[in-house]
Amino acid sequence: MESQNLKHRSRDDPRFATTTSNEKNRANRREKRMAMAKRGLRSLVIAVSFPLSLTLLNIYLFGSGRGYASLAKPFWFPPLWLLHTGCLASSFVMGLSAWFVWVEGGFHVKPTALSLYLGYLGLSMAWHPAVLWMGASWAGLLVSLAMVGTLVGCSRDFGKVNPIAGNSVMPCLAWAAFLATVNLKLVFL
Repeated sequence: MESQNLKHRSRDDPRFATTTSNEKNRANRREKRMAMAKRGLRSLVIAVSFPLSLTLLNIYLFGSGRGYASLAKPFWFPPLWLLHTGCLASSFVMGLSAWFVWVEGGFHVKPTALSLYLGYLGLSMAWHPAVLWMGASWAGLLVSLAMVGTLVGCSRDFGKVNPIAGNSVMPCLAWAAFLATVNLKLVFL
């Protein structure tokens, strides 16, 4: 009987009710944070896997490099596998940078950032077929110079939204400048 009175009193005790509501609030906040983290992780996977998938498909379809492999090249020209790896790394980093901007709501604030990013994706998809498959060095040079321009714009616009995203574009910019140098040399071989 005494134990029932203690239970009854503790349920009626206002301190007990406050503790229970605090525990419910903490559990509710924890569930909300977990749901947000899952959504964020899902969006990160999509943002990175989309450009990577496009680049892998591009390499699979046009990356054999028959024309590139047969050229007499200077010693500093990268082998075909290194070109593919550099393009994959650049796609990964740009997807990550775009995700940083998207998380901050930057594509709504700076719509030109999205246009520049999509322009970069299109140009990077055009480089492989132009240079490695068709052997069109002039077209590859124009595409790589346009990539440099879009990456400068991406760096500027991404940096206004999220400085980390703007700085993350710099290695991709260096890669595009290297591709432009390789293409320039291919034009004059």
